[in-house]
Formats: sequence, C-alpha cells, structure tokens
Amino acid sequence: MAHAQARVAADGRADGQAGERERAREAERAREVEGALRQALRGGEVEFGTGTRSLFTMDASNYRRVPLGVVAPRDADDVEAVLAVCRERGVPVLARGAGTSIAGQATGTGVVLDFTRHMDRIESVDPETRTALVQPGVILDRLRDAAAPHGLTFGPDPSTHSRCTLGGMIGNNSCGSHSVAWGTTADNVRELEVTGYGGRRMTLARGGEGVPSALREDARALVREELSRLRTGFPELPRRISGYALDELLPEKGEDWARVFTGSEGTLGVLTRARVSLVPVPGARVLAVLGYADESAAAEAAAGLLPYGPLTVEGMANDLVSDAARSGLPRGGAWLFVEIGGDDEAHARSRAGELCRAAAADGTTDHSLVVEAAAQRALWRIREDASGTATRLPLSGDATQADGSGGVDREAWPGWEDCAVPPPRLGAYLRDFRALLRQHGLHGLPYGHFGDGCIHVRIDFDLMSEAGIRRFRDFSADLADTVVAHGGSLSGEHGDGQARAELLPRMYGEEMVGLFGRFKDMWDPDGGLNPGMLVRPARIDENLRFAPLPREPVDVEFGYPHDGGDFSAAVRRCVGVAKCRNTDAGSSVMCPSFRATGEEQHSTRGRARLLHEMLAGEVVTDGWQSEEVREALDLCLSCKGCRSDCPVGVDMATYKAEFMHHHYEGRRRPMAHHSMGRLPQWLRLAAASRMVPLLNAAARVRPLAAVAKRLGGIAPERDIPALPREPFTRWWRRRARGGARGAGAGREIVLWPDTFTNYLSPEAGSAAVRVLEDAGLRVAVPDRQVCCGLTYVSTGQLDRAREVMRRTLDRIEPALDAGLPVTVLEPPCAAALRTDVPELLGDDPRARRLAGAVRTFAQTLEEYAPDWEPPRVGRPVAGQTHCHQHAVIGDAEDRRLRERAGLTGELSKGCCGLAGNFGFEKGHYEVSAACAEDQLLPAVRQAAPGTELLADGYSCRTQLEQLGGHRSRHLAEVLAERLDARDG
Repeated sequence: MAHAQARVAADGRADGQAGERERAREAERAREVEGALRQALRGGEVEFGTGTRSLFTMDASNYRRVPLGVVAPRDADDVEAVLAVCRERGVPVLARGAGTSIAGQATGTGVVLDFTRHMDRIESVDPETRTALVQPGVILDRLRDAAAPHGLTFGPDPSTHSRCTLGGMIGNNSCGSHSVAWGTTADNVRELEVTGYGGRRMTLARGGEGVPSALREDARALVREELSRLRTGFPELPRRISGYALDELLPEKGEDWARVFTGSEGTLGVLTRARVSLVPVPGARVLAVLGYADESAAAEAAAGLLPYGPLTVEGMANDLVSDAARSGLPRGGAWLFVEIGGDDEAHARSRAGELCRAAAADGTTDHSLVVEAAAQRALWRIREDASGTATRLPLSGDATQADGSGGVDREAWPGWEDCAVPPPRLGAYLRDFRALLRQHGLHGLPYGHFGDGCIHVRIDFDLMSEAGIRRFRDFSADLADTVVAHGGSLSGEHGDGQARAELLPRMYGEEMVGLFGRFKDMWDPDGGLNPGMLVRPARIDENLRFAPLPREPVDVEFGYPHDGGDFSAAVRRCVGVAKCRNTDAGSSVMCPSFRATGEEQHSTRGRARLLHEMLAGEVVTDGWQSEEVREALDLCLSCKGCRSDCPVGVDMATYKAEFMHHHYEGRRRPMAHHSMGRLPQWLRLAAASRMVPLLNAAARVRPLAAVAKRLGGIAPERDIPALPREPFTRWWRRRARGGARGAGAGREIVLWPDTFTNYLSPEAGSAAVRVLEDAGLRVAVPDRQVCCGLTYVSTGQLDRAREVMRRTLDRIEPALDAGLPVTVLEPPCAAALRTDVPELLGDDPRARRLAGAVRTFAQTLEEYAPDWEPPRVGRPVAGQTHCHQHAVIGDAEDRRLRERAGLTGELSKGCCGLAGNFGFEKGHYEVSAACAEDQLLPAVRQAAPGTELLADGYSCRTQLEQLGGHRSRHLAEVLAERLDARDG
C-alpha cells in the first residue's frame, strides 16, 4: 500500500511538472509571436497581457477559448502582416467585431484581430448608387446614421444594432427584424475586400473577377462536379444561414463570391473592406400590434401577413413580457409586432389598417396602431432586450421570498437561439419544439422573427454538471432532427459556430458537409482561420465557458438574493450581449466609462469577463489580489446604471464594492478611501468642532488646498467644496426650540438627514420641510445622525459599512415600528437604503423593513399628499436625473410632480461623472469630465434663458458648478421658493 501511494504521489508530481513545462513552452511561444508582431506591424496595437486576453475569452455564447494575444490593426497592411507572422508559426487567426456572436465563432485560441478600435471608418456613402464603403469595425448604427440624411439605411438590423459591426454581420450573415422586407446581410453585400491566411488579397463580387485564378478554377470545378447536389441539397427558406452557401456559385445565380463568403464565420478569409447596399427608408412607419390567443395562433397567422408588404413580423408570447409592459399591449396571450411603411403617415395608417382588418378576420383578439416614434421605440426595446431578459427570469411568477426581496432568477442560455423553418410551418414547429422541451424537462421562452420562420429562445440548460451537459447534448441532437423534419435550418440568423456545426450532417448529410470541407481547404489549406468552426468542428459540449468556474459558492459579503447568494452566479449574468457598449446614452445610463474611453475593459461586459476569469483562475491567477481586475474596476463609476439598463441585471457597482473589500483586506488602502470613504465621519467632526469657517478659509488658500488634496488622494483639478455654517439637523433643532411646528394634520413622515443634505446642502433639507409641511404632512427628523453607509460601500469598506448600517437601524427602529414612511432627499442614499442595506444585512429583518419604508421626495408627496397642489413655477427645466434613481427607483413620480408644477421639458439621463467619490479621486478627473460632456453639460449649455436647472443629487449639482459654473437646485428648493413668493 505504501509503495502504491508513493507511486501515485510520484505520478502526480510528474503530471504537475509536465503541466509546468507545457505552460512555460506556451509562454515562450507567446513572447516570440508577440515580439514578431511588434516588429512587423506599422501602427497596430499588439496586446498579449493577462487583462486583454481575459477580455477576449468569450463572446455572447456558451463557449470560452483563451487567445494567445490580441492585435488591433490599423489597415489592411497590418492585417496582412499579422497573417504572415502567424502563418510562419502555425498560429490560428480569428477576426472579431463586437463579440456579440452567440454560437462561439468569435472565440479562438490564437491571435484575435480586434477591428473595433481602428478599422471602424465609413469611407463613403453614395446616394446615387445606394451603396456605402465601410471598414469591418463600423458599428451598424453609425452606418445607419450616415445614410439617414439621404433617406437610406442598411436593411439588416439585428437587436444588437447599437454595437454590432458590419464585419461581424458579414461573418455571420446577420438578419434582424426587417429581413421580411430587406433580406439578410448576404442580400445586401456588393463587394468584399478579403485577405486569405496565405496572404493573398482578393476582391469578391459577382462573377469572380477579383478572385485568384487558382481558387476560382478549383471552386468552379467543384461546382461542375457537384452541380446536382448543389441545386437540390439546400432547403428553400428565407433564413437558411447554416453551412457555406455554395449554391451561390451556381451559374444561374451569377457566381456571387461576395454572397458565398458572407456567413463563412471568418473561416475563409479576413475582411478588410466592404461595399454594401443601402435601401430607401419609408416616409413614415406605423407599428401594428396584433394580439392573439396564444403563441401558436400568432405563429400560424404570421405567414398570412406577408402579402401585405410588412417591414417586420415579430412575435413574442406573454411569458416574456413583464406585467408593466403587458399593460400597454392589446388583449391577448401573444403578439405580432408588424411594422408598415408608407409615403407619409396617412398612407402608412391606411396600409396598416388594411392589414389589421385582414388579421382580425384571421383570428386576432385585439390590436392597436402605434404611430408616435417614442412609443414605437419603447415597444421595440421590449423585443430587442429579449435575448438578455430571457436569460434571467424568475423561477415562477410568484417566486417571492418572505421578506419581499424576490426569488432566485433562473439561468437560461443560448445554443439553440435561432433555428428557422419555412414560415407556413412555424406553428407546427413551435408545438413540436415545446413538446421537446417538456420531454427533456427544460424550459424556454420562444420569440423572434415569425414572418421569416426564425425563432429565438434561451433554454435553462444546466451547463455546470455532467448530467446537465449530457441533457444539453441529447436535446440538441433531438432538436436538430426536429428542425430538419420541418424543412428548416439549424441556424436562421447567427451562424453555426461551435453551437451547431457538429450537427450539420443531420441537416445536409455527410456528402454536403464533405463539400464544405473541400471548399474550406481551397481557401485555407493550412487551416489557420478560425479552426473548429463550420468545418471539422469541436463538439458542442466542449470548451463550455462554465467549465473552469468554482462549483461551490465563493465566500462573499453581499447577499446576492437573486443569485442564491452565489457570486459566481452573479458574474455569470453577463452573457455578452454588450448593450453596455452602446456609444449613445439615449435613455440609458449604462455604461458611462465605456462611452468616455471606448475601451472594452471599461465596459460592464469587460469587467464581468475579468471577474469571470478571476473566478476561473486560469488566466487571472491571483484571485481577489488581481491588479488587472482592480485596474478595470477603477474607472467604474458605481453609477448602478447596469442594474437597470443591462438586460440581465448585472450590478457592477455591487461587484466592485465586493472586489475592493477583498482586494484591500489586510492591505494598505488608497488615501481617497480614507478621505472620502469616511466622509460622514469627517463632516460630523468638522460640524461638531465649530471650525467650519476656518476650514473653508483654508480651502481657499491654494497651497494649503493643494497639500490637503495630495494627502487625501483628491484630484488636483478639483475645488474643495465649501461647508455650510449650520448642518440641517442643527437648523431643525433650533427651529424646534423656537416653537416652529408644521401645521399639517396629515400623515407623519420621517425626513432622513443624509450626510450630503445634512452637512453639505442643508438648504435642500429646510426647503423640503417647507414643502412637505405645506402639503399637510407632519415632519419628524431623527435626533441623532443616521447614515446609509453609501460612502463606505462605494470604497469597498464593507465591514465598516455594516457597523454604520446596524447603528442606523438601531436609531430608526422606533420609526419603523410605528410604520412611518422615510423620505430621503438624496437619490443615492435612497438607492443604498433600498438595495445595499438589505443585501449586506440579510440577517437583519429591519433592513428589509427600512428598504420598504423609503420614499423619495416626489414619491412622498404623491403617496401621502395626493390632493396637494404644488405651486406653479412655469419654467422649462434642464439638468440631471440621478443615475442611482434611474437605476433603482425610477423617476415617474418626479416627472408627474414637475408637470403639475409647470416645469416643462426633460432632464438628462446618463451619469454626471462625479458619482460621489469617483470624480474627486486622483486620476479620475478626465473621465469624470468626459462623462459630464456626454449629455449633462451640453444639455445645460443649450438651455434657453430662464431655464430652471434641477439636480436632486449633490454630486450632480457639484459637477455642474465645478465644470460649468452652473448653479442647480434640488426640486424641493424650487418649489419652496415659489411657496415663499406666494405666501409673501
């Protein structure tokens, strides 16, 4: 026995030593390739570091591969140089756009070409020929914006249109909701400039003139040899995306080399430039929303609507739509979103009315016509976010915990995201699909392009266990057979990648798949371009992204209630749809740091990827101590925008606080964590010392202020804000001693004296008292300081945050026992009380009670003084809705209050960029200012004279003052001023 144990130990040591040697060889190879690339490239960026490699391990699929390194080429010459270096050393090359592919084709083990950084230009738009010349990294929405002044657009529009690239769309043959009118990407390409792995540059177009003669003749010989198979072996349907489109080389189709390349997933060549077609935009659009009894009825009706010339026929059932969204839809259990175009609104309405009448005769339950553009966009957002929202849904409609926190969310994944069948077969296919889910004990929510017979779905595969992976594999094989039985395509939009390529013989047969292999070898005999995709693919259950993750929950501080307390599950929320990479904020906050820097590591997805790799421990090997993760999180503003704007509810502010708690555990913290993380403590001491005038005077002396900022880790560009002479709570006590009392006989409420209102902006507190009392409410203010712990949370001092929160709960408990609502004027403090407190103090039921009692200023007035009429201000407004309010609470009540007070116009979304301590920390000033310039400062500068500048957040008001010299106020101050003028 002893000898056997010694032998096992020796074998283990030998395996470990072999693994070490292999890792050393791989590291040496990477260094050699990196050095060669740096010498060969003229201007492109070469990055082989841990952080960059971690960012590119995954796309939006279930798969993960660790690249050797990443190159961001500047031009076609750089691309050729990269291919030469890699070809000489047998290194694979993967061309990648935004990384939103959901079949795994944007993951690879060699050198990744990132086209989003430099090769992202629109070179020309020609309205005469209705074409555009673009580089592969061009974001689709940028092309659409450039074409719009000419009344044109690019027809294909996948739901990722705000961040996907033309190169990626060409690689996958993307489609989108308008494909019933404008076709797939293959239908909209004219000419492609491509470089092969062997270094050959070629121009692909109809006829093949720009194709190297050897390749052209070999391909023509294959077509002649297999003419019958190519004419009969491809299913006839609008969304046949799977495999190579070899039939496009048939003589009767004009030998279209651009079309055959489109959808080849980077396995044939590297695209460097494309000429694409543009289509005319209708003068007006009307969205007809048709209700049906159920999903099958909607699916069976979709094909019958095509003769009416719709631009879209999109379907979804009620299990994918929230209660709030459902209230705005016609009566029914499923809906078709049918967009109709016309020369003008009247023409579009007339055509839509004709369609609705025909649909009603065919069995709709109800319908509505949506004309206003903003209302249409709101409905389309439901559809566009479906790929994310379907990934995380409650286990059941009533999955709510006893404390009201909501249940654990169900994880669902892509993999069978976009099968397509002939549209008339869609209803029957969906019934078989649902039956197959039940047979395998799985759940999914189908939706998608009903007019094209293409269905999207995320399914709750268990990809963490061996049994779950076996079920995934068995289901995939059965579903492939079901799709083929209905005459369909395994992929109807996003390509095969690793998710489906292994199963292509079930669709095409071994002989046709053999032709695919021959065609691939003509282009790429060395097999260096995106190996493992389409031809000779990896198994569908290999390289799963979840494989290296820990199987037991990591020891963490926050409760992660919707993830079962599992930090790994929280990080898994990011599936890579990359809505955070949208460069236009629009109505969203997420992700201000990405919009400021344009770098993947500063997107929500990038940070989630690094946290994933930290947990995996293969690339990022130093866990919570990782400097790569810390660096990526450093520019996270903790704005919480992703908590609401991310379709899957990634909460990077919480993940950042968690990481910093562990990262600095037992280590020296940055000075800013002490100076600003403990801000409530310092402000309380300053107020108690009665030295405020002296401190303010010292802050105005430049040398003294410079020393203070350097010692406190504060950005030298910042001014230290002046402290008011009297905190709000002192004013309240003095007022009470003077006998001043509110005369209201209404509901008693607690006004929360948060740190910012109390010590930095007491005028907002006194103004709120004036308004609340005028509304008939009885205001009570805690006798002693209470704090939500926000500044401690945002700097990752979670032990201290808990102490502060528990002390606060002790002091506020009598008000909770009395059932009093708690009004919080500072939005981030209200958000912290709603989320951070219960998620850090899950063991204290008072935390959940306090969260339920919290109301904003506007919510308090609407709920507890509904008959009160605010004073009429009658001015336009500009300013900022605080990012935390947008993310956690919403601003519906604020909008209604402003409207009643005659304050017209919209406040900016986005983030002001100051974000509590973030904008004051050394090294953050430039990003902070860039965030302010994204939306807030331009909106204020463009405001008309007499506009009222509103910002309920102290940070937003400070940013406006320090960066633009603009004085803004809390809504309570504006209303109180009018009350004083009225009563005076």
